[in-house]
Amino acid sequence: MASKIAVLGLGSMGFGMACSLKSAGLDVFGYDVAPPAVERFVAEGGRGAGTPGEAVRGADIVVSVVVSGAQTEAVLFGRDGVADAMKPGAVFISSATMDPAIARDLAQRLEGLGFHYLDAPISGGAAKASKGELTIMASGSPQAFAAARPALDAMAAKVYELGETAGTGAAFKMINQLLAGVHIAAACEAIAFAAKQGLDLDKVYEVITASAGNSWMFENRIPHVLAGDYAPLSAIEIFVKDLGIVQDMARAERYPVPLVAAALQMYLAASGTGMGRDDDSSLARLYAQLSGATLPGTNNP
Repeated sequence: MASKIAVLGLGSMGFGMACSLKSAGLDVFGYDVAPPAVERFVAEGGRGAGTPGEAVRGADIVVSVVVSGAQTEAVLFGRDGVADAMKPGAVFISSATMDPAIARDLAQRLEGLGFHYLDAPISGGAAKASKGELTIMASGSPQAFAAARPALDAMAAKVYELGETAGTGAAFKMINQLLAGVHIAAACEAIAFAAKQGLDLDKVYEVITASAGNSWMFENRIPHVLAGDYAPLSAIEIFVKDLGIVQDMARAERYPVPLVAAALQMYLAASGTGMGRDDDSSLARLYAQLSGATLPGTNNP
């Protein structure tokens, strides 16, 4: 059993993950670049840290819940990077969505210093994070899995062990993100099209969620549109990044991804109109803006 766990990044996902670790009886130290996020975790009974080094010092497990490969590299090897402060033999669980090649590089560098690296991107959203019900797509050495087990058991309902090579988990996550990004775009296109036709959108939601055209993303995101609430649970910029990674990977393989390309253009357009930090369901607002359709809520452009 780990004596201390550090969580770096207390955003919507990291906060829930830190709370699920604490609820499992683990000794959890949380750090975030935004002090109010640390204060919020302390208010929930966790331990706060003023710096990343303070959070990881003496920790058996470090859970990194930042956004990208670049941020993960900065956390590890940048100025005040935690690789200089981690306990010998500790495991670093990387939950950021990134290019598999970057995950492999980070793992090689960290393992060369005597630490374990678990490539462990996540799926499930903030609600499941707080309940310890995430899906984790993980790859790494048997030693990394063994060292990370207390945290994995506390954070996830499903842990997929996808091999011994870092980067495999990242590749699985990119397949998920390809589908998620395209499905959100399709859901938003459909609900705005329904609005353009003057249909009762609540009834559209009821009918579609009981029909073959439903998807998890339609069922999950369209209530945001119906409520006119675009507070970010998962922001537009996330899919600007993730579908960009998918497109780069596909180009390197000379593999066509026309649906990804079309969806990415819509996320880029939404970001360009100022919605980048809003919920990804804001694509529906973009469609409404382009077509003159009327959607619920005062936040509609």
